[in-house]
Amino acid sequence: MKFSRDESVEFFKEHNKDDTYFKHALSVEAAMRHFARHYGEDEELWGRVGLLHDIDWETTQSVENGHPVKGGEMLREAGYDEEFIRAVLAHGWDFSGVEPISMMEKTLFAVDELTGFVTAVALVRPGKSFRGLEVKSVKKKWKDKAFARGVDREVIERGAKIMGEPLEWLIENTIAALKPIEREIGLGTDA
Repeated sequence: MKFSRDESVEFFKEHNKDDTYFKHALSVEAAMRHFARHYGEDEELWGRVGLLHDIDWETTQSVENGHPVKGGEMLREAGYDEEFIRAVLAHGWDFSGVEPISMMEKTLFAVDELTGFVTAVALVRPGKSFRGLEVKSVKKKWKDKAFARGVDREVIERGAKIMGEPLEWLIENTIAALKPIEREIGLGTDA
């Protein structure tokens, strides 16, 4: 890997001052690392892609303003390789036109929105924690369209489908991926 994790964190924080965006980046990084281990892939690469997938978010704030295409340009200018950039573009498939093909791309497409949804579910639980959070609790909130209204459930469902995995399995593994970092992202009873 050309860039260390510390360099990637610094790059992210140069372009995103809001701590909320960094916590989301950490969540997606953890999920990507988890799934890389599961699939026997490069955990460092997958994690770094997860960390930097929204590098342009504070600048663009929306797909209408160029997300994630602007992010791809920022990464290219910084010297990240094309495999890395392609994965970032593929997580915004509907807007970038880059269809997720590799398992890394498919996973990023699926877990980006899902990490936010699972975190939202944890935030309304006693202790604001992933501990004890079960798939059935997430699925119950899933049906409530007023809950986490900004999360596109259809994207997550499509992501699970293109990964070739059941949605419930994807949710279960995303919860497992986020448990170890809950304090870093501001969750847990002692947060």
